[in-house]
Amino acid sequence: MAKHVVLSSGSKLWRSVRCPKSELRLDLTLPCGQSFRWRETAEGHWTGVMGGRVWTLTQTEDTVWYHVYDQQEKREKGKEIERQVNVSFDEQSKAEKTATEEEMLRDYFQLNVKLGDLYREWAAADPHFKNIADIFTGVRMLRQDPTECLFSFICTSNNHISRIQGMVERLCQALGSPLCQLDQTWYHDFPALSALADSSVEARLRDLGFGYRARFLQQSAKKILDTHEHSWLDGLRKVSYLEARDALRSLPGVGTKVADCVCLMSLDKSDAVPIDTHVWQIAKRDYKYAAGKEPKSITEKLHKDVGDFFRKLWGPYAGWAQSVLFCADLKKFKNLKEASHQKQPKEEENHQEEERLTECPKTAVKREYGGTVKMLKSQSTCHKKAKLSVKKEKAV
Repeated sequence: MAKHVVLSSGSKLWRSVRCPKSELRLDLTLPCGQSFRWRETAEGHWTGVMGGRVWTLTQTEDTVWYHVYDQQEKREKGKEIERQVNVSFDEQSKAEKTATEEEMLRDYFQLNVKLGDLYREWAAADPHFKNIADIFTGVRMLRQDPTECLFSFICTSNNHISRIQGMVERLCQALGSPLCQLDQTWYHDFPALSALADSSVEARLRDLGFGYRARFLQQSAKKILDTHEHSWLDGLRKVSYLEARDALRSLPGVGTKVADCVCLMSLDKSDAVPIDTHVWQIAKRDYKYAAGKEPKSITEKLHKDVGDFFRKLWGPYAGWAQSVLFCADLKKFKNLKEASHQKQPKEEENHQEEERLTECPKTAVKREYGGTVKMLKSQSTCHKKAKLSVKKEKAV
């Protein structure tokens, strides 16, 4: 049985892409609620499904390492081809496979976008972001498959990340094609639209604990197939943000917040700013937005107004900046903030001590040896006072 690989076992099984942590932090980006298919299978190693393949990712200071597992069906097909044409299928396709996988990885993490430049722009425009940026570096927006992103976020209604992960996993196990087994764990591809649209799906998903979301999943898939082409969702990448959002909102179970998430995380709409209760709290607490006003719920007007506020503040990649603050507000990363706050007072204290010592005037010290006066190294008067105070304490 195949096992999850780890980098410490040797790098021969791995391939790599140069990428510093300032441009991508896997430990912040993958579990922050964008995608729900990645698990930490060893310390600093994340395994999940992307593009119909099972991957394990890890990183060192300036490199992202990746391993893509062979699928059982493809292994068997490759061996059959080798027997028929007497050519090594693995060797023949190795270079092509490597190039394709690296391209998929770069596309998924949108590595063409210079995140460091964006952080500097946001920090210059926003003092609060500047305080967060030093702790939460490398939070990057994923470019997910639109079908997976849409149907995963339909599951997010009145839900939290760990429960959503469980739902998406059960959805894939029930309706997706099996890819491979690693250490007793089976990995499945995300279900196709045709599988989600089947009339039996709602009852099946209700049995799996999806509740009212089961109907939305089945009906949305059916409506896409009945009304549009299979490629309709991918085609929304080519239209404007507002047009894509309105098209998504026509589907059962898709409100403004879910539509904005899909626009931002799979349809290339970097200015989409999803507004939920977390982001609304951030706007009130950290930006004093709508001080004195407390709407009972997030209305369409509030969603637009808060989104416009952040778009004006952060610019065309406002959705990316919002994801950094959302990540920083998650309870699972509370320890990072606390560690930083504990470190800052010590650094400030050391800095103040250095300034105090720097400001102390220096005086030359004269000593007489056998009638000869010698000038010794200058000594800070502050240091002399400190030494005198220590001597007095010892004398007491």
